[in-house]
Amino acid sequence: MGRIGFDNEKYIETQSRHIKERIAQFGGKLYLEFGGKLFDDHHAARVLPGFAPDSKIKMLTQLSDQVEVVVAICASDIEKNKVRGDLGITYDVDVLRLIDAFRGMGLYVGSVVITQYDHQGAAKAFQRRLEDLGVKVYRHYPIEGYPHNVPLIVSDEGYGKNQYIETTRPLVVVTAPGPGSGKMAVCLSQLYHEFKRGVQAGYAKFETFPIWDLPLDHPVNRAYEAATADLNDVNMIDPFHLAAYGKTAVNYNRDVEVFPVLSAIFERIMGESPYKSPTDMGVNMIGSCIVDDEAVCDAARQEILRRYYDALCDRRKGKGSDEIIYKLELLMKQAEVTPAIRPVVGEALVAAETTGRPAAAIELPDGRVVTGKTSDLMGPAAGAVLNALKALAGIPRELDLISPEAIMPIQHLKVEHLGSKNPRLHTDEVLIALASSAIGNPLADKAMDQLALLRDCQAHISVVLSSVDMRIYKKLGLQVTCEPKYETKKLYHR
Repeated sequence: MGRIGFDNEKYIETQSRHIKERIAQFGGKLYLEFGGKLFDDHHAARVLPGFAPDSKIKMLTQLSDQVEVVVAICASDIEKNKVRGDLGITYDVDVLRLIDAFRGMGLYVGSVVITQYDHQGAAKAFQRRLEDLGVKVYRHYPIEGYPHNVPLIVSDEGYGKNQYIETTRPLVVVTAPGPGSGKMAVCLSQLYHEFKRGVQAGYAKFETFPIWDLPLDHPVNRAYEAATADLNDVNMIDPFHLAAYGKTAVNYNRDVEVFPVLSAIFERIMGESPYKSPTDMGVNMIGSCIVDDEAVCDAARQEILRRYYDALCDRRKGKGSDEIIYKLELLMKQAEVTPAIRPVVGEALVAAETTGRPAAAIELPDGRVVTGKTSDLMGPAAGAVLNALKALAGIPRELDLISPEAIMPIQHLKVEHLGSKNPRLHTDEVLIALASSAIGNPLADKAMDQLALLRDCQAHISVVLSSVDMRIYKKLGLQVTCEPKYETKKLYHR
């Protein structure tokens, strides 16, 4: 564990330089469709050890004096209160979060564009809210037959009906709360308006995955397919790139399928298409910054297995499907992934069988595996974290860092006053109790100092983890999986 497979500093420098070159290629104005997560890209950090979750936003700050951000949101997503699964907030609220985050990084947010606007009431209300907050808002409208009716799209009745977004900087980054927000359409609409105004401009696409210059069957590209199993994305060889250059490059089905249409749109707007393949449109340099392929492959195989366990648990909760499971099982076979590559799985299951109650296991940075059992005082997830901190601090496992007398009042509060039926402490409650104990207990203080070392450690629980414990595990940076079963046979689980 702990092997670095990716040079993050090289990435920031290489990527920003390549984007500058693409701006120059189009005469000084580039609309960059930014897919994936600009902030907190934990998938990339997991499959590329050494990649920092905020690398892409840091890369953009290298170009901060040239960057203008435009945030796109689809009107129908506002109307139906679409929620980001990773954050649990609606897309419209996430737009506000993104604006604050960009501004906090010193990046200029020029405006928000509401796409597919058709006089939806919620979209109108959101526009008023943004304008009251001092944010410029533009509207783009549905186009009949999009994206195949090219003559209508590239006309005054198509892109021409959209409001022209006033921008002032050479690099316009178009981003969104999630997929399907209309980022590409915004970029192409702007190209249409710019060329009508006699302004030279270009379009490029930034997608972290799949990595175009890695083999199709590379575990990192397989891990991307695992991450998007519910979207039916499929990695494939870019046939246009192969035909144009005689070289293989990896792209995904949606970009390959739409490329002929995009080429036709480029030709009508610009006179000719600047790209011979969908891969040409991309600016991603991430593949050239991998420095240890074996470490990256190992991390990607772990990610595929984690996605499989997540899908099993989703199905158990009634949120997944058999089709997703089948696809992940195929990816596991192709990548030679089995639960045996994840030592914490076996350790947690053995501990659960031995005690007859739910158990957890955490693999430490030096390869040691510690377990946590279910006790009268705390759940297995909390117990495993406490035992991991003891092991990292060199504290004997049998020593109590938190006295039972300190835990009992918390249990009383939970059950008697807060309505909880489970008196056992969750991970957050145990950590608060440990922090309180650290005031007068040097060993507890020493254990608290080890918390940062839990980041990127692997963990497995023998039952579905509670939402409270899952949230804390993720905040600690633990990469956790669970068995797809509950501790009880109840029908309702919180």
